[in-house]
Amino acid sequence: MTVVRFAPSTSTALAELLLSMADDEFVIGFSDSEWTGIAPILEEDVAMSSIAQDELGHAKALYELLASVHNDGRDADALAYDREPEAYRHARLLDHRRGDWALAIARRFLYDTADAARLASIGDGWPPLGELIAKIRREERYHVMHALAWADRLARAGGEARERFVAALEALAPDAPTVLATPEGEAALLEAGILTRPMSAAFEGWRTEVAGILVPLGITLRLEAPADAAAARTGHSDDFRWLWGEFTSVRRSDPGATW
Repeated sequence: MTVVRFAPSTSTALAELLLSMADDEFVIGFSDSEWTGIAPILEEDVAMSSIAQDELGHAKALYELLASVHNDGRDADALAYDREPEAYRHARLLDHRRGDWALAIARRFLYDTADAARLASIGDGWPPLGELIAKIRREERYHVMHALAWADRLARAGGEARERFVAALEALAPDAPTVLATPEGEAALLEAGILTRPMSAAFEGWRTEVAGILVPLGITLRLEAPADAAAARTGHSDDFRWLWGEFTSVRRSDPGATW
């Protein structure tokens, strides 16, 4: 692993960026893994399981990079499982419960397109991250294709399927932009080439892209940049606390075990 040689402020900002990205992938990956065995069709059991597995793999790789930046003795597993709910820094979009299939697809559509905009904003200022992001982007493009296909299918279905999908989009819209909230220390990340553009620019591009997809389907969605960037990734919901209890239960059953 390449040793990080940045100014302390840049290292801190990089650690926060890695933590937020890893937590996003970890939380949505674990949440969507719950569709295994109960998706509406067999093919989606396989597809959602595969997508969830990808996300958890991305989270692990990002946690490992974080451990190399913020060397406090915690490995990837400790970072993933040994924190209290308040310490997670995933976007508020991912606090929402699994819900029905329409909500799951609406969340995947909003998250995957926003995540793609974020990934496109990562530069080569720190080669280990740049190399990892290049790999992640190759895999994430299939997640976007899956979400777009289902969004189109539900929107064109009419009747209850469309109504549920539109309602889910509207319910999630206030929290969807939190994926692209301005990270702490963004100026340092831009100066170091870790980011190639501000998240505000990524947000504007993403909002235009979403409108270009939904408006032809007769759906208008109001998306506004988070007024409070810090609050976009804190103050998590009771739905997330329940999920946290699920994914930490085995680890907490024997804290001294080696997994």
